[in-house]
Amino acid sequence: MSIQRNEREPDLTACDREPIHIPGSIQPYGMLLALNLSDQTVTYASANTAPTFGLTNSSILGRVFRETLPEMAGLLEADLVPPEERGNTRFLRTITLDTAHGRKTFDAVVHNTAGQAILELEEIQQGTATTFDALHPTLRRFVEQLQAATSVDELCRLAAEDVRRITSFDRVLVYRFDPDWNGNVIAEDRNEVLPSYLGLRFPASDIPAQARELYRRNRLRIISNADYAPIPIESLSADPLDLSDSILRSVSPVHLEYMRNMGTMASMSISILRNGVLWGLISCHSKEPRRVPLQVRNACDFLTQIFSLQLEARERASAAENRMRLGSIQARLLGHMAAEDVFIDGLVNNPFELMDLAGAQGVAIIDRDRCYCLGQTPDKPQVQDLFEWLSGQQTEDVFVTEKLSEHYPPAKAYAAIASGLLSISISKVHSSYIIWFRPEVVQTVNWGGDPQKPVQGAPGETRLHPRISFEIWKETVRGRSLPWDPGEIDAVKELRNTIVGIVLRRAEELASLTEELRRSNKELEAFSYSVSHDLRAPFRHIVGYAELLKKQESEHITERGRRYVDTIIESAFTAGTLVDNLLNFSQMGRTSLKPRQIPTEPLVREIRQRLALEVGDRHLRWKIGDLPSIHADPFMIRLVFENLLANAVKYTRTRDEAVIELGSYKENDHVVFFVRDNGVGFDMAYVGKLFGVFQRLHRMEEFEGTGIGLANVRRIVERHGGQTWAEGAIDQGATFYFSLPDIKGAA
Repeated sequence: MSIQRNEREPDLTACDREPIHIPGSIQPYGMLLALNLSDQTVTYASANTAPTFGLTNSSILGRVFRETLPEMAGLLEADLVPPEERGNTRFLRTITLDTAHGRKTFDAVVHNTAGQAILELEEIQQGTATTFDALHPTLRRFVEQLQAATSVDELCRLAAEDVRRITSFDRVLVYRFDPDWNGNVIAEDRNEVLPSYLGLRFPASDIPAQARELYRRNRLRIISNADYAPIPIESLSADPLDLSDSILRSVSPVHLEYMRNMGTMASMSISILRNGVLWGLISCHSKEPRRVPLQVRNACDFLTQIFSLQLEARERASAAENRMRLGSIQARLLGHMAAEDVFIDGLVNNPFELMDLAGAQGVAIIDRDRCYCLGQTPDKPQVQDLFEWLSGQQTEDVFVTEKLSEHYPPAKAYAAIASGLLSISISKVHSSYIIWFRPEVVQTVNWGGDPQKPVQGAPGETRLHPRISFEIWKETVRGRSLPWDPGEIDAVKELRNTIVGIVLRRAEELASLTEELRRSNKELEAFSYSVSHDLRAPFRHIVGYAELLKKQESEHITERGRRYVDTIIESAFTAGTLVDNLLNFSQMGRTSLKPRQIPTEPLVREIRQRLALEVGDRHLRWKIGDLPSIHADPFMIRLVFENLLANAVKYTRTRDEAVIELGSYKENDHVVFFVRDNGVGFDMAYVGKLFGVFQRLHRMEEFEGTGIGLANVRRIVERHGGQTWAEGAIDQGATFYFSLPDIKGAA
């Protein structure tokens, strides 16, 4: 649905589009001429120029300057040069000329624009102290006071006082722009003629964007009388003259009405620039019309530039001191991180320093698996929701706001704790953040009039009129924290770089260790294979020759000798079995996997049938649950089931009735199998040894074995992408688990 604006309704954005740089007129306290630089012809002239010198407009426009006004041309000839020779420099001269009203002295300013030289003349008023000697004591005192000032507030106060002392305005304000271009009055010097505006805020609409650009480009502007009648600029061309750099430029009727509504008939504004950006204004007001001489205005401009340099120096000194403090905190945090195996622990264990780094009252360290909330923070579920929001924003590595609820509406629920947020992403792969929080600071803002109604349309008119009342209008601002200082933002950025550096360095170390471990494992597997393969034959020879000795020389061997020979045979056979198992273990890491879909029920049935031959007449009860098909290497997965079921049979031999249970369940995207028995069990204090090579928790005399079976189980399962673990208690049985990816389920 489109909304049609009533043509008689005031357009509140009109001020932003008003072409104030080409008003087509000047203020009446001076005269203006524009010359074509190529041939020195007069292209534009204010309507008061010709009468002042007893001429007609027709005798000026289109004529050569030196022929029309020879005396003036002779005095200013050296200043009328092309831009490539002068740059953006303004030439200022004091000249005396014959006029229709006698001999007069003028301040003359020459500057260039678009191939034109613009000449502006202001008559010097009698009795005004405009020489450098007259202004020097005030400027020198101001410089001395600035050097002794210890704070920005004091600098601003001194600037307001000295500008008013030089100009004799009724009120001088130092006016600073905030990030939204609202103006805040931070210093003031006045008499009792005009009311105080100290501490008031004025909306950005009072000085629209194109006016701010002119303030940035042309540092000084004066309006000597808000009731002036503008002097038109005449030309033979239909194109308007760009007066962006003019000192006499006429101003918008809306602004003049604004001044009258404020009760000020004269004003002067001097721009305060920081690195070419408009920082604020020194704004001067008078209840009665007042024209400050050009030389005095230039002195105020010079004073303001000195003030700006001192202001920058103070702010840089303060920022440097703050950077040193934050750098010290960073160094301590780096030490804490370096002292921990897991670097995050260095931050978690030192929350106050982590919060001080950003001037925060709370901080959270969070990723998909962990969430640490330190200090004053929202609840963990709220932080986790905020984490999901941040992860989905695809923002820069650093996100900062002093009004979180405007970006993330659910934050209104905990605005008292977290109206301000500063976060850094500490991983380029996985979502993980450190998030600092600042509480809400409820503010009462004193506006100079209602900022919601900056203009009003008069009945029957479409032209805008500025607001009439400048009485204090109070607004309570909620949902905002104190703003984050640029030094604090830089500090957390540096912390992020440090953390990313630690992570990358440790990743490189881990990759190096992994490669070294892989190489060592290969060497160990090759060694194990070689040794076990070479030992098989000697052990078989020992068993074979010992049995021959026992059989063929039995008549010559004593009973004790026979026992010795039996022990040799048994030991050699056990050693041979151990070597075979070791060979199998080394092959588990060398053999490539050939996985396919395997039905487990027939496999388990076959293994049970083979084990039944070993059970003999023992009373053994099997409880077989659901056994789904799995995607695995058939040979290797058979070894897993054989080892676990054989162990269950072996370690229940002391029971009158052995109960062995085999089943499965699904967990996430894995199938988990378990083998449970009611055998001798084990002490959970030693569970870490169960799956190690040659690790046994029972004596050989009680239960035979080499200690390699469970190690094989773990190696096979891990090669399939699964895990192994166990639970048990002494004399209360044991349960062994292994998981495998549910390939069919995942598909």
